Amino acid sequence: MKILVIGSGGREHAIVWKLLQSAAVAKVWCAPGNGGISKDAECLPLDLNDLKAAADLASRLGAGLTIVGPELPLAHGIADEFAKRGLALLGPPRKAAQLEGSKVFAKKFMERFRIPTASTYGIYDSPIDAYTSLCSVDWPLVVKADGLCAGKGVLVTSSPDEAAAFIDRLMEKNEFGDAGKQVLFEEGLAGRELSYIILMDGKNFVSLAPTRDHKRTFDNDQGPNTGGMGAFSSADILPPELEIKILETIVRPTLAGLQKEGMNYCGFLYFGLMLTSDGPKVLEYNCRLGDPETQAILLRADFDFADACAQATSGNLAAVQAKSSDGASICVVVASEGYPEKPKFGKEILGLEAAASVPGATIFHAGTRREGEKYYTTGGRVLSVGAVGKDLSAASKIAYEAASKIRIDGAHYRKDIGTPRAPSKAAVEGQNP
Repeated sequence: MKILVIGSGGREHAIVWKLLQSAAVAKVWCAPGNGGISKDAECLPLDLNDLKAAADLASRLGAGLTIVGPELPLAHGIADEFAKRGLALLGPPRKAAQLEGSKVFAKKFMERFRIPTASTYGIYDSPIDAYTSLCSVDWPLVVKADGLCAGKGVLVTSSPDEAAAFIDRLMEKNEFGDAGKQVLFEEGLAGRELSYIILMDGKNFVSLAPTRDHKRTFDNDQGPNTGGMGAFSSADILPPELEIKILETIVRPTLAGLQKEGMNYCGFLYFGLMLTSDGPKVLEYNCRLGDPETQAILLRADFDFADACAQATSGNLAAVQAKSSDGASICVVVASEGYPEKPKFGKEILGLEAAASVPGATIFHAGTRREGEKYYTTGGRVLSVGAVGKDLSAASKIAYEAASKIRIDGAHYRKDIGTPRAPSKAAVEGQNP
């Protein structure tokens, strides 16, 4: 197989890393890629908003399969463009990608098919109506922008002033453009979050290892919401009886709804769940692999990932078993100074070889560029330090030993990824790029 991966983050580096482990893979390209990926695969320039250029590239390369990492190309219809040309691409069509691209679309879909989710107070396209409705909701309140906001379009708050300020940013200051033209108010849910991701071919699906991510910037869930500061996966994170309930009440009803509404879904489908006292409920859908969940998932993946992706695009997923290794995996995100509000770029990254030499550790690049043998920061989330171990404690020890060897002026990372904590009240959910 010759495979093109579209994207430039830690998720895409993990995908490339895992694809290259398959004996069936002859060549992997990544567009546009990043500094670290360029050491593992050929990176090619690409504007992620130019769908025709992406299809032209896949055709010119002779790629037998294209895997899309980020959400924006999917929301814009890259799968439809590839389908028109008879090119194989793993990802849902634009109509189905609305499950992630529009929080309002997703909420109405869940209501139509009675999929457990948070109660809705209202959907507003006028800031005046939204401000007024703050007087008639229960707190904590979840305020969501309808569209994609790179992980920053959701606020969970118990403060009317904070909610009003967020509405102002979305609807009046237009900080996120058209994505904030509509807002959704939801009840705040209490419990533990869980990321449950499946790979499907339109009819059949396989479940990947469950993960839990950490979206707040600082330890103990402090600071602003981010795209994700780390994730972990372990063999005991999801009891079998709870997984059965998730499949019966959420996953299969979602797939039935997609089929009933004529949305032929081929690709990854991410269920962001809250495990409440009333059972699991959907916080959000994502129409692709999460980041940094992908890093934790693929570190434990004990199957031919490339073959599974190819079988999904050809409708033959029924014969695939997506096994995960015993033990645990963890991913710690190293972020630039000032992330997420105003990250600073251009800092040299030191200590990468020392970090990668720690037994059991794997370093995935995200916001980096390479100049010769030197690397520099180019994004808010710079690196994902991954590790596997016999249990979560062992994996965590390895990851943090490796992270401690990396030196970037002003960079920061959380020290409590994978640390057990009590279920939070209205834990923060949001888009997870």
